[in-house]
Amino acid sequence: MKTFLPNKEDNRQFYSYLTSSIAPRPICFASTLDEDGNPNLSPYSFFNVFGSNPPILVFSPLRRMRDNTTKDTYENILKTKEVVINVVNYDMVQQMSLSSCEYPSDVNEFIKSGFTPIASEEVKPFRVKESPVQMECKVLDIHTIGSEGGAANLIVCEVVKIHIRQDILDQNDQIDPQKIDLVARMGLDYYCRAQGDAIFEVPKPNRHLAIGLDQLPEAIRNSHILTGNDLAILANVHEIPEVEEVDIPEKWAQDFKAVDSLEAAHLLSKKLIKNKEVALAWKAVLLK
Repeated sequence: MKTFLPNKEDNRQFYSYLTSSIAPRPICFASTLDEDGNPNLSPYSFFNVFGSNPPILVFSPLRRMRDNTTKDTYENILKTKEVVINVVNYDMVQQMSLSSCEYPSDVNEFIKSGFTPIASEEVKPFRVKESPVQMECKVLDIHTIGSEGGAANLIVCEVVKIHIRQDILDQNDQIDPQKIDLVARMGLDYYCRAQGDAIFEVPKPNRHLAIGLDQLPEAIRNSHILTGNDLAILANVHEIPEVEEVDIPEKWAQDFKAVDSLEAAHLLSKKLIKNKEVALAWKAVLLK
């Protein structure tokens, strides 16, 4: 592996390494007002949620690397202590990127990028109508870390009201990840889209303690067919199932009959894991 030290590398190069390896990152599309009520709209990918009670979001408008100045978002928040954070989905990603241009502070990015400003209810900055989720926030704290270009200005916000577009909710009023169609920031000029096969489920470990990989039978643990992910799925049970208690559905009957070796058993188990048939995967893997 190549090794790099922050103080030995060009600042922009080290920034590239960080943002290309810590990815994808959610996008904070921040709407603020200056003291005279002029709007500002800008995206930031150093952003995440850090608590739910109270609901806390943190993002960081870095100091500019080229001239060590601070962003309009940061300057506005210093004075007003309010911000609206809008999430970004695929339908608006190009307009969002356009708003990131370094326009002069008196230029309205809503107009430049073609977004629709709508009034907030608890704070003064506008919401972005096109965003599927808009969070009105009060700024609780600002942490300045460093004084050189690229230094962080951590904006700690409390969500005081959230607006969610009805069409992205499922029948249980949960946000459907396919409908919201979020995008996230990668390194350089790359983004990724949370849609289709890019979205997958990883069941949390069951309420009983999972047995863990170390408790898998040696022949399974040392399989050259089953991957670490496969083994972790098998190990996410609180006890190894009894093979005779698992019935084989008709559609898998021929597959089980064809198992004539340890390798075949592991190949079938892998196939069943892919189909989310974990109990059957255990039955297959314990055949030989």
